[in-house]
Amino acid sequence: MSVLDVSVLAASAEPTSVGYSLLFAGVFIGSVAPVLPTGAVVGSAAAFAMTSNDLGLATVIALATLAALLGDLITFAVCRFGGPAAVRLVSRGQHAERIAEVRQQFHRHGWQILLVGRLLPAGRIPVLLAAGALSYPWRRLVPAQFLAALLWAIAYALLGVISGGIFDSPLIAVLIATLLVLVVGGVLNLIAARRRSPAARPGQKRAFGPDQEASRATSAAEQR
Repeated sequence: MSVLDVSVLAASAEPTSVGYSLLFAGVFIGSVAPVLPTGAVVGSAAAFAMTSNDLGLATVIALATLAALLGDLITFAVCRFGGPAAVRLVSRGQHAERIAEVRQQFHRHGWQILLVGRLLPAGRIPVLLAAGALSYPWRRLVPAQFLAALLWAIAYALLGVISGGIFDSPLIAVLIATLLVLVVGGVLNLIAARRRSPAARPGQKRAFGPDQEASRATSAAEQR
């Protein structure tokens, strides 16, 4: 399913229900398994909502928020209760130094890290891995993650609103919105990479490897 499916299928039979279903499914699946660019899904849906009467912008944001929240909570539950194998699966492709850095930041900033992790590209998985390893309490996680998902949905929907406000054609608006999301995501990734580069300097405390993170996550879950 590509990011254009939201607009293409929404223009077919029963565009409202199909469009909303694709939006929710795309964001939810991409939040559980990062195989879809969820920001582009939200941006393209918002652009389509601005250029047609088939989707409502407020509903797009609400569904994107709910889908993102559910996906994040499932990912957190896997990191906290899934055991070493599940943690290794979630952490695949992640840098151990980044996970260790986020763990340290949790002690100083707590729920604020959840907000930042959701808004920054490639920041969500390390944050949820750290939260699971630290057995972060649900009563704090859920409201913080809801706010993070809401701000994330609004931010990416705004890119679609900008595109839809400039172009009248739904297809062009969706294409431009997708391009904007990818460009913004790329810029934020570069900034984040430059900010993390000092973490590799000599003399810094050795970071935990993926296997150690998995073991610590399992031990923390068993102690609760």
